[in-house]
Amino acid sequence: MKTDHKHIVIIGCGPAGLEAADNLQTLGYDVTILEKESSIGGKVIKWHQLFPDRMPANEVITHLTNKLSSNVRIITKAEITEIVSENGKYKILFNNDQSLSADAVLITVGYDIFDARIKEEYGYGIYDNVITSVELEQMFSQNKPIKTKQGNIPDRIAFIHCVGSRDEKAGIEYCSNVCCVTGVKQAIEIKEQLPETDVMMFYMDLRMHGRFFEDLYLEAQQMHHIQFIRGRLSEAAENQDGSLILKADDTLAGCPIKVKADLMILLVGFAPASCNSKLSKMLNIKLGTDGFFSPCNTHIDTNSAHMPGVFVAGTCTGPKSLEYTLADARSAALKVHKYLVYAPISEVLN
Repeated sequence: MKTDHKHIVIIGCGPAGLEAADNLQTLGYDVTILEKESSIGGKVIKWHQLFPDRMPANEVITHLTNKLSSNVRIITKAEITEIVSENGKYKILFNNDQSLSADAVLITVGYDIFDARIKEEYGYGIYDNVITSVELEQMFSQNKPIKTKQGNIPDRIAFIHCVGSRDEKAGIEYCSNVCCVTGVKQAIEIKEQLPETDVMMFYMDLRMHGRFFEDLYLEAQQMHHIQFIRGRLSEAAENQDGSLILKADDTLAGCPIKVKADLMILLVGFAPASCNSKLSKMLNIKLGTDGFFSPCNTHIDTNSAHMPGVFVAGTCTGPKSLEYTLADARSAALKVHKYLVYAPISEVLN
């Protein structure tokens, strides 16, 4: 089947968009990726190392980008204003006076980071020495030393799991999938930089989903002596010197505890991308109750989006590791190909 002159527009130029574009170009399609930011790569470009093998994150984006040919065009700073279905195709208008015609649309807009300020009791944005896991990762990427805002090397660091995940009070009941392993990886990186610093992990339960994730957890315990405390933080308070007092319930010991920390790191979860609502209305496709895109079927059709010619892939349908994000992108590319090659035939036969 020929794919000449078929054009696919991908919305979002993170890992899923790049991987899908490569697979679609290999199948003979012309591809345009629209990215609202000024740079490509999504959240991964701000990451330092990936779990579980500690591969530099920028190498992944470089690899994905280098595979693209002239059949793939990337437009950054592209703000979509309207999408119109006409004659079996989609007209995408962006930046007010520009437009593209697409035979199929693939959404790979990724996710947003949970706003830790919503959890006021943790003091993010209020206390100097409360930061997020994203900010810590940027410190690693920029080779910045791990210090308090007062310029001191911390004697004790506390990680808080599930900030913006599995939290009914915050209106988020789903698991963000990768926070646990992210925290373990980051704790190891801290201990490698500051071997004399005590590191504590406050968790509800550890969900180490992927292959070799458990090995990373065992390394954290056995080689780096990171302390894991099963219990959710109830509140944090700041001392005059900038240090923090943490109150929590140790659910294994069955007693409340109060500890001092010089730095607290909030492992923030995935939130639906802010553009999801707008795109869902433009394309008349469904969102789940969690705000992520809802595919036709969560078991047998995870990439179709309830409208002919519209597809979804990656973390816009829910939290995923990078490994599963890339696999989902490859699946979506094949789904788009099947639609463009076989859908016209089935329409004629019917």
